[in-house]
Amino acid sequence: MKVDLRDQVALVTGAANGIGKAIAEILAANEARVIFTDIDFAAAKESASCVPRAKAMELDVCSESQIQAVTTEIMREYGRVDILVNNAGVNTNKHRVPFDQFPRDEWDRIVQVDLTGVYLVGKAVGGIMRARQSGRIINIASVAGLVPLRLQCAYVASKAGVINLTKTMALEIGCEGITVNAIAPGSTLTNATKSLFYGEDGQFKDSVRKLLDHIPCGRPGRPEEIAAAALFLAAPEASYVNGAVITVDGGWTAGYAREF
Repeated sequence: MKVDLRDQVALVTGAANGIGKAIAEILAANEARVIFTDIDFAAAKESASCVPRAKAMELDVCSESQIQAVTTEIMREYGRVDILVNNAGVNTNKHRVPFDQFPRDEWDRIVQVDLTGVYLVGKAVGGIMRARQSGRIINIASVAGLVPLRLQCAYVASKAGVINLTKTMALEIGCEGITVNAIAPGSTLTNATKSLFYGEDGQFKDSVRKLLDHIPCGRPGRPEEIAAAALFLAAPEASYVNGAVITVDGGWTAGYAREF
């Protein structure tokens, strides 16, 4: 899929690895100028080094001062932000426990990154886009925000919040030439999910068959498949798609796929 993103400036959070990296790369392959941001600056810099006209910047999406510094620098250098992809997110491996046993500090950490981070970066970049009356905001949610999962209360709550935050943003600024949409990936093959399910030493590797039984396609997704949806939403041709949630989940949320 090729779209014309020439001269557009894209900011991608959590772009050092996985889905964020794949999104940043596909936007750059379609000639956008991409800023790879991540709390892990060294990894973001390494990922950006392989991409023409790309730039890496350190960004903790929970830090308003860092968000301000990054957006100020982008405006100084480029004078605009046309595409924002709020991808940065975390989950927990250690605390897969019922909600009444879930640690408060872990709840706060996940909600702060996965939901408040989307709000904070969206707030900063949304103001820039409103001044130009143009832009695309793409928030990365999850199937867990549509169909809740057991033992992940903070992640599920955060991603459900991202979905309704996306719709609220779309209602509020859609009339100003800015679209706001979400992507809800299913289980995707990244370094993080390898450590959980898909690697030989995965923490829950013995349960992976049960997970895949919920997915009609019978496999995890690839980061590039999520990135293709982001490219569609960033395309000029998607200008009438606003407030949507695109599931890229192999059919996970289509219905109950397992045999009774």
